[in-house]
Amino acid sequence: MLRLNEVKLPLEHDEAALPAAILARLGIAADELLGFTVFKRSYDARKRSAVVLIYSLHVDVKNEAAVLARLGHDIHLMPAPDTDYKFVAGGEQLAGHSNEPRPIVIGTGPCGLFVALILAQMGLRPLILERGKQVRERTVDTFGFWRKRELNPESNVQFGEGGAGTFSDGKLYSQIKDPKHYGRKVLTEFVKAGAPEEIMYVSKPHIGTFRLVKMVEEMRANIERLGGEYRFSSKVVDLDIVPGADGGQVRGVVLDNGETIASNHVVLAIGHSARDTFEMLHKRGVYIEAKPFSIGFRVEHPQSLIDSCRFGPSAGHPILGAADYKLVHHASNGRSVYSFCMCPGGTVVAAASEPGRLVTNGMSQYSRNERNANSAIVVGITPADYPGDPLAGIALQRELEERAFALGGGNYDAPGQLVGDFVAGRASTEFGSVVPSYKPAVHLTDLAPSLPEYAITALREAFPAFNKQIKGYYKADAVLTGVETRTSSPIRIKRRDDDLQSLNTRGLFPAGEGAGYAGGILSAAVDGIKVAEAVALSMAARGK
Repeated sequence: MLRLNEVKLPLEHDEAALPAAILARLGIAADELLGFTVFKRSYDARKRSAVVLIYSLHVDVKNEAAVLARLGHDIHLMPAPDTDYKFVAGGEQLAGHSNEPRPIVIGTGPCGLFVALILAQMGLRPLILERGKQVRERTVDTFGFWRKRELNPESNVQFGEGGAGTFSDGKLYSQIKDPKHYGRKVLTEFVKAGAPEEIMYVSKPHIGTFRLVKMVEEMRANIERLGGEYRFSSKVVDLDIVPGADGGQVRGVVLDNGETIASNHVVLAIGHSARDTFEMLHKRGVYIEAKPFSIGFRVEHPQSLIDSCRFGPSAGHPILGAADYKLVHHASNGRSVYSFCMCPGGTVVAAASEPGRLVTNGMSQYSRNERNANSAIVVGITPADYPGDPLAGIALQRELEERAFALGGGNYDAPGQLVGDFVAGRASTEFGSVVPSYKPAVHLTDLAPSLPEYAITALREAFPAFNKQIKGYYKADAVLTGVETRTSSPIRIKRRDDDLQSLNTRGLFPAGEGAGYAGGILSAAVDGIKVAEAVALSMAARGK
C-alpha cells in the first residue's frame, strides 16, 4: 500500500476526478490501480474564489516497488505506514494477575475513558470512579442549570461521565506529535461507538454534544462487557499512601463515604476543574507545580460573517461546512492574545462548577447550524502573574469567576459587553444585531473589572488588530461574555518520563488535561492510551 499526499482538486469535482488524478500522478494505466481510500481530506481557502481540496490517499497498485523506484524523487509518495494499534506487553496475555488488585481510574473524561478502555481490552478489569453522574442524568442537571439557575456542584459542564468535552464542539483534532498513531486508535474507537465515519479522514473532525452522549454510553457498555466496573457519584477524597525513601507508594483510594479501595495502580484523569482534588493531592505531598494558562472572554459573531470572510463565494458549501478561525495577536504590553476553542455555529454555555462563581465555555452540535460563531479570546498568563504556592492559579481563577458572578447580577447571568464599547472603555446598555446565546441570560455591563488590567489592555488592542486577519471581525455589536478561565489546568502533577508515574508517589499515574498533559478531547484520549500502557507494563512487571 502506498501513501500519496498533496493530491489537489477543485472544490467541485466528480467521482472520476480522484482516480484520474492518481493515474496521472503515478503515471500508471487504469488496470494497474487496484484500489484506493481517502486517508485525509483538507482544504486550502487562501484563494477564496477558488477553494481547493487536498487529499492524502492510500493507494493499492500493481508492482508497488517499481512505482516507488520510478518516483523516488516525489516527496509526497511513500509506503503507507502501519497505523493499526498494537497492545503492549502481549495485550490480552496480561489478564489474570490475581495477585494484583485491579487498577483504579479516577475520572471518566476522554482521558479516563481511554485509560479504562485500553486496560479493559487487555483484560485488566479496571475500576472506574466518577464523582458525577451518568451522562444522561448529568445532561438533565446541566440543562436544568441553564434554564433554572440551579447548580449541582457534582453534576454540570465540568463534572460527570464524559468530562468537560461532552459539552463542547467535540473537536477531534490536535497538533500533538503522534508517531505511534494513537490518534487513529481514538478515532477508530469513536466510530465503533457511533461517531460518523468521516472523522477518520476529514482534516478537522468534530462530533457535537448530542452524538458524544450516545458514544460515551456505548463505550461504557463496552468497557463493562470486557470486565471493567463503573461507580458513579463516587468522589475520591484521599489517597492511601505508604511513605518510602522515594516519596511513597499508593495502596488505594478513600471515597467520600469513608470506603477505602485497595490498588497499587491509580490513574488521576480528573480534568482541569477538580480543584478540591488538587488541594487534597497538595496536602498529601504529591508533587505539583503551577503552570501557565489563559484568561479572557467568549466573543460571538454572526456565523454568516465568518463563513463569508473565510470562504467567499464558496460559503455554505456542504463539504466546507461552518467556517472556523484561528487568531493570534502579540500585544504591545508583551501579552499574547489568541482564539481558543472556536465553536462554529454554536452557543456560549454556563460552565460553572462552584456556587457563587461564573465561567463560560463554548458548545456546538454536529450540524453547527446555530446563528452565531463563538470563540474564547484569551490572554496568556504565567505563574509570575500569580506567585505563591502551586495552587495560586486556582485562587486567581476563583477570584475572577467571583467577579464575573457579581458583575452578572449574582444569579448566574453572565456579564456581557459589545466589542465596540469594550474597546472604547464604556459600558454597554443594549444589544445590536448579535443576539447572545448564553443561558440563563446575559447582563450588559462593563467587563473591565472582571480581569486584571494587563489582560484588558491586551484584549482591547487585539480586536482591531484581528480585523486585519478577518475583515469585519472588529464588529462593534459583536458580543463579549465573561469570563473564560478554564482554558487549561493551572497546575501540572509532574510525572516521570519513563514510566509516567508521579515524581514522588509510585503507583500514581497523573494523566490528561487536569494533570497538565493534554488540551482537548483527542490529546487527552491519546494521553490516556499512553498511561494505560504504562499501567499495564507496571502490572506485568509486578506480576512476574
